Amino acid sequence: MLSLNDTPFQPTTLQLTGIPGMQRGHAWVALIFCILYLISIIGNLSILTLVVREPALHQPMYYFLSMLSLNDLGVSFSTLPTVLATFCFNYRHIGFDACLVQMFFIHMFSFMESGILLAMSFDRFVAICEPLRYATVLTNSRILVMGLGILAKSFITLFPFPFLVKRLPFCKGRILHHSYCLHPDLMKVACGDIHVNNIYGLFVVIFTYGIDSAFILLSYALILRAVLAIASQEQRLKALNTCMSHICAVLAFYVPIIAVSMIHRFWKSAPPVVHVMMSNVYLFVPPMLNPIIYSVKTKEIRRGIFKILHKSQS
Repeated sequence: MLSLNDTPFQPTTLQLTGIPGMQRGHAWVALIFCILYLISIIGNLSILTLVVREPALHQPMYYFLSMLSLNDLGVSFSTLPTVLATFCFNYRHIGFDACLVQMFFIHMFSFMESGILLAMSFDRFVAICEPLRYATVLTNSRILVMGLGILAKSFITLFPFPFLVKRLPFCKGRILHHSYCLHPDLMKVACGDIHVNNIYGLFVVIFTYGIDSAFILLSYALILRAVLAIASQEQRLKALNTCMSHICAVLAFYVPIIAVSMIHRFWKSAPPVVHVMMSNVYLFVPPMLNPIIYSVKTKEIRRGIFKILHKSQS
């Protein structure tokens, strides 16, 4: 049913939903989301603060890590307003234009994360395969250009999405299936010709996730070949150990994406709660895990944390 301000083509507001079948447990769900947000925001801000304050971390690897932390903050803050409104205050409405803006930023930060992980794999490739050229290849200016390139690529490829959605009529209702706005979710309530949206969406996914993941695999194939050529087993393990944090971050990001794709492709009859939970894992787990992974697996990050804690106690 359309309100007085609605048109047959665009509703003034859309209705967000929580997690199907867990209406009575929204208080616990809200608590879990608040904990996830706190870990993500505090963890990524801590990484950024460490990289800025510690001269020992002024190296290419940690500049890329700070990009990842900044992007993870973007992912968290792009979903935070509507998720907290839905679960903490039971406010489920969002303006149509505001929904398009949120959709744009959620997808942009997600695609940027893929590009940053690719840049980090290039950093590990140069560090292990061309160690003597590491400082000359990854200069500060080149790192800045890479970061701006990742931003520009994501922005340009996703810029048409809000306009492609805005042209569609919406007559299948106003209820979305998540507590935030996603392009596939909006396509479910659109009743016009969505072939252009689907084809362009597939192109963007292949152009970003597909190409980025292929080059990440290629870089690690070359890294593995270089490591196996090292005579000393101790040196081989040491070289591989420098990649473990990045490998864990790549798995934390791509495994949920693959799982969501597999469920949509092969388990179309899955209960709605499965789709919602997998989307939540895809958006909330990587920003939370990345600072934990790098804090646990990277000696320099741990040393910086202990140094700051020691100063605060003194």
